[in-house]
Amino acid sequence: MVAQIADLDLAVPPPEGVELVQVVDAGGVEALVRVHDQVFGGAHAAMGRGVLAGLTQQPRPVEAVVAMTGRTAVAAGRVNFHAGTDFASLWGGGTIPTWRGRGVFRSLVSHRAAAARERGFRYLQVDASKASQPILQRLGFIELATTTPYKFPV
Repeated sequence: MVAQIADLDLAVPPPEGVELVQVVDAGGVEALVRVHDQVFGGAHAAMGRGVLAGLTQQPRPVEAVVAMTGRTAVAAGRVNFHAGTDFASLWGGGTIPTWRGRGVFRSLVSHRAAAARERGFRYLQVDASKASQPILQRLGFIELATTTPYKFPV
């Protein structure tokens, strides 16, 4: 799915009691990985190492954000910035089941879209799941193509 950032509503605050926290250190990366492990299953430590490495680069090729309620991470996502292009991409946006349907995901999308706009990107791309697709369509994304993941036997 793709959207022109200028067409998106970037003023979508998180629901009451939820704070969006920028990932800036190893503790933030740990929270990001915990959410991804819980939401998507499997182990996402390798993704976390990639985000942590990206935090040391300037300009940063990736930014991540975690939605917190108190000391508990309830959702997370990241945005990758593709230098030399007009596109940034959204990855790993997910909310733990007990917090779904409250607007946390929409606020994560808005927050990451605003970060891309601030960096001068015109478009956002996301490889959306079936669960995320309707939310993203309501926010202004359009379906451009369909992907089919495959696992190759080793």
